[in-house]
Amino acid sequence: MTKRLVIAIVTAFALWFVMFFPSIAGFINFWYAMTFSAIVLTILSLAMGKDLIVRSIRFSWKDIGIGVGSAAVLWGVFWLGNYFSNLLFDFADAQVQSVYAIRSGGNQWLIALALLLVIGPAESFFWQGFVQNAIAEKLRFPWVVIVTTLIYSAVHIPSLNFMLIMAALVCGLFWCALYYYNRNLLTIIVSHALWDVSVFILFPIS
Repeated sequence: MTKRLVIAIVTAFALWFVMFFPSIAGFINFWYAMTFSAIVLTILSLAMGKDLIVRSIRFSWKDIGIGVGSAAVLWGVFWLGNYFSNLLFDFADAQVQSVYAIRSGGNQWLIALALLLVIGPAESFFWQGFVQNAIAEKLRFPWVVIVTTLIYSAVHIPSLNFMLIMAALVCGLFWCALYYYNRNLLTIIVSHALWDVSVFILFPIS
């Protein structure tokens, strides 16, 4: 499992580097690249950790409700974070705007569908269903949450955008902790997908 985990994480780093490193990102369509990366992560997750994922998903209306509610809570956390960041850091608004800028362009409905049906679920499959579950075989709480969160944040470093890296840190900690306590990957899929659509399409924070 360790070898497969390393291969998967290195692949995620490579994909995110291409999408976010400034001198490369300007030459590609972010949404095509993100959708492609999501599909690659899904294939990797199922190929390397299908058993981990399958046993982590169960249908429950309660857990779906937790997913919906947690997405709303996380959006609120980001709204407050954006407000206070603008008070504390002169560069905060410009960096947040640059995140939205690289995601601009394209049909908004198609982007929303990609976030809801492909990107959000794929990231949940990969980061919680495969990576976090695999790390949990080696580490106990709280280290499994901390290590998974740090890896998820680290893949965003090529963006050279402090606000984006901090956003990934907050999201990673939120979803990793929620998954640790809830133990239902369906909850994370719902939470991640709805938060993506809300913060990028329906209710942008900036």
